[in-house]
Amino acid sequence: MLQLAPLPYEKNALAPFISEETLNFHYDKHHTGYLNNLNKLIADTDYATATLEKIITDSHGKEGKVGIFNNAAQVWNHTFYWSSMKPNGGGKPSGALLKKINETWGGFDAFKSAFKEAGTTQFGSGWAWLVLKDGALSIMKTPNADLPMVHGAVALMTCDVWEHAYYLDYQNRRVDYIDTFLDSLVNWDFAAANYEENI
Repeated sequence: MLQLAPLPYEKNALAPFISEETLNFHYDKHHTGYLNNLNKLIADTDYATATLEKIITDSHGKEGKVGIFNNAAQVWNHTFYWSSMKPNGGGKPSGALLKKINETWGGFDAFKSAFKEAGTTQFGSGWAWLVLKDGALSIMKTPNADLPMVHGAVALMTCDVWEHAYYLDYQNRRVDYIDTFLDSLVNWDFAAANYEENI
């Protein structure tokens, strides 16, 4: 049985940008719900002892396994999203990742604009990602539970743009939420570590 990964900070640690109330719903209800659903779906199957990543890659696109994939991917996505933020986050990365961002987009502000556009133009529920693929950085947006690993890309950081991620704090102002994510929440140390592990 898969276990719920603990949050990397207290539930009030991201306030005032993301409230404790939001995390009470988002982590305790949504994330936990995906995990509970997944454990029910994989009980007494070959997936019961598999890693989360193995479940995701094996169930992707397989007939009859959509529910397993969706719940497994959402467990992975949420765990990754929590680590993509930190108290006193935001600002810019440093070192090799900043250099690569500047090379790719022509400057950090241009990257921020492109990332914000990806998040705001993702129709309905989904995710905006900074990814590494074949040595190149790019921004991906994925719908619903979809995620970079099934497209041959390595996720470096992500912003959850499902409404439950921000609605209690920002109502329908997704663009304000993404601005705040980039300016005050994103964990560039986490992204940089992921980059350096995969270059």
